[in-house]
Amino acid sequence: MQTEIIRTFKKRYEMKVAIVGASGAVGQEFLRVLDERNFPLDELVLFGSTRSAGTKYTFRGKEIEVKLLQHNDDFKGIDIAFTSAGAGTSKEFAEDITRFGTVMIDNSSAFRMDNDVPLVVPECNAADALNRPRGIIANPNCTTIMMVTALQPIENLSHITRIHVASYQAASGAGAAAMAELEQQYREIVEGKPVTVKKFAYQLAYNVIPQIDVFQDNGYTKEEMKMFNETRKIMHSDVRCSAMCVRVPALRSHSEAIWIETERPLSVEEVRNAISHGEGVQLMDEPSTQTYPMPLFLAGKDDVYVGRIRKDLANENGMTLWLVGDQIKKGAALNAVQIAEYLIKVGL
Repeated sequence: MQTEIIRTFKKRYEMKVAIVGASGAVGQEFLRVLDERNFPLDELVLFGSTRSAGTKYTFRGKEIEVKLLQHNDDFKGIDIAFTSAGAGTSKEFAEDITRFGTVMIDNSSAFRMDNDVPLVVPECNAADALNRPRGIIANPNCTTIMMVTALQPIENLSHITRIHVASYQAASGAGAAAMAELEQQYREIVEGKPVTVKKFAYQLAYNVIPQIDVFQDNGYTKEEMKMFNETRKIMHSDVRCSAMCVRVPALRSHSEAIWIETERPLSVEEVRNAISHGEGVQLMDEPSTQTYPMPLFLAGKDDVYVGRIRKDLANENGMTLWLVGDQIKKGAALNAVQIAEYLIKVGL
């Protein structure tokens, strides 16, 4: 697919791409994904905060210095900007980024639920990216991205009316510093030293924390409500999603246990077949050989892996499954790059 995109695109004009938040975990993943997929760009510009400005990164054999993100005309001539520097930065600089026609693909929560900003997972609703009156396309929350990617093949069989999901989210979801802190905590415990706790409310090593983001008035966290609201917007659906989001001491890749209810009963064979032929998903489900997805083995993978598919014993129209996906990759950078690839394919 990438070769075809490049060949078609090169006939038209050169592509200039920017990454905002280049020094963060997702920003670094953007660099890797763009290179891995041979994304058709001719010039790459990196932006960052005062803390990261001046840092240099090598991309395709060329050293690129991070520029300070400022309120000016630096985005003039840039075709696509991948932004991953937090919601506050996205809101503050959106007008500067889009003023000259740049398509802003934003990885923060800033615009996800705005009616005039499409929220896109290419395997589910790629065409929504074409209707972007503000020049902004929102990248969904990582747990939502992975869930809807896995559920879309099932939705194609029978409409999903209810979702119950428990997420088991790795330290990577809180960024590079959180990953480093988890590793540091394990070292400190082994060495008998006081445990450093900065990125999370409690020690994460040898623990699980049943809170991700802040609590809302209804008792759910903001992360859990994202899964409710974003799923409905992406899937153009009235589905109701009840989530419990938990931080676990895995380093990278999130897991989810999902129970769904469909309009008609589905067989395990139907669901397995749909997943095995689905876009962006891989079936990994062989109980006889203890084969199922696990974060330990799936970091760095592009797809969402699905296993433990079985009938829900408490619901005649229910099915339950387990999935694992790389939060930094498909849950962030890769999804955004796939949006850009789709835009190039259809002519921006």
